[in-house]
Amino acid sequence: MKITGIIAEYNPFHNGHRYQIQRAREITGADYIIIVMSGNFTQRGTPALIDKYSRAKMALMGGADLVLELPACYATGSAEYFAAGSIALLTQLGCVDSICFGSECGDIIPLKNIARALVNESTDYQKALRANIKNGSTFPVARNAALAETLDGFVSFDTILGYPNNILGIEYIKAILRQNSTIEPFTNMRIGSDYHSYKLADAFSSAISIRQSLSMQDDLEMVHAQLPSATYGIMQEDFHKTFPVYAADFSSMLKFKLICEREKGFTQYQDVTKAISDKLVRDTFLMQGFDEFCDILKTKDVTYARISRCLSHILLDIYTDEVKQYMDSGIVFYARALGFNENAASLTKKIKKNTSIPLITKTTSAAANLYPLGRKQFEHDVHAAHVYECIAGTKYHAGMRDEYRRQLVKI
Repeated sequence: MKITGIIAEYNPFHNGHRYQIQRAREITGADYIIIVMSGNFTQRGTPALIDKYSRAKMALMGGADLVLELPACYATGSAEYFAAGSIALLTQLGCVDSICFGSECGDIIPLKNIARALVNESTDYQKALRANIKNGSTFPVARNAALAETLDGFVSFDTILGYPNNILGIEYIKAILRQNSTIEPFTNMRIGSDYHSYKLADAFSSAISIRQSLSMQDDLEMVHAQLPSATYGIMQEDFHKTFPVYAADFSSMLKFKLICEREKGFTQYQDVTKAISDKLVRDTFLMQGFDEFCDILKTKDVTYARISRCLSHILLDIYTDEVKQYMDSGIVFYARALGFNENAASLTKKIKKNTSIPLITKTTSAAANLYPLGRKQFEHDVHAAHVYECIAGTKYHAGMRDEYRRQLVKI
């Protein structure tokens, strides 16, 4: 039995994602596909357009066999933390043979070479990196220059480190190396529009262009061609009932949190430096909305996405010291299932036989199966789900759904 993992957000699940699952099976020879998916908040530091159970159902109907939730502290983290949590989760299942991810270059060899160089950080590389930073280069540019100087055959910034999926793929490989994981990485060429493209394509549009189109036109039909029929059906059923949800919907809740805590500052939260905390304290009353506040706070050296992640960590009570505890003590302490294909019984049986962490299929029994640190990590996930439900339920007058009463998605 061959098992392949895919790390994803599916925000929402579109034609390119369905293609990725098909290609992953072909490339790796997988009998089963496990998805590690962000919950209700994403790596951009923003809420998912549609809730995690709906997105898990989309993935299962799009060819996945099992969907596991990536803990919120990693789902909302930088690429390094996002990758570390995802790889740790798949590794600790004890039976995953490979991962497959989309990349702009479509070639695993240069990605492996760069990842290895960044993990090992030779003396020459460190020296070149420091020299380039001292000369005024930003870290990404300095890193690229240092690799070009010290790594034989290094491909230019524009073709490797200039693209987001390449960067994330390198982080997956770095996490595999650092964790001494036996998982083998594979990649396929990403198709369709650019990851950052805001313009809809004919059939393979980026998730961000789909979200952007919905936010501007509020018309589900206009993105119909970008979605598998099952995804469109799920979205059609819940449109204006439980979704769409946007960062702006959380503005009042975030502003309240910032006002309550501005006297003590925000450096206790993951990703928030003293400089960012000082700006948050100084500019709290300038905040009109979530998106506009990110624009106010971003600088040449601190990106919009970094600010957005900081705000999500404040909103969700994700603290630096707790994330450090997780990273130092095992990274991930459970595998929380959101849904599964009922024809994949042999997959769950193999996981239960081999896993070194509990496979949680019933939320109410999670606490009894987890040690204190694992319970704390799990409680963060529940808290994030309730924060999301509070806003989504209020927006659509649908009521707030209790995470402890939600049922697994079964296809």
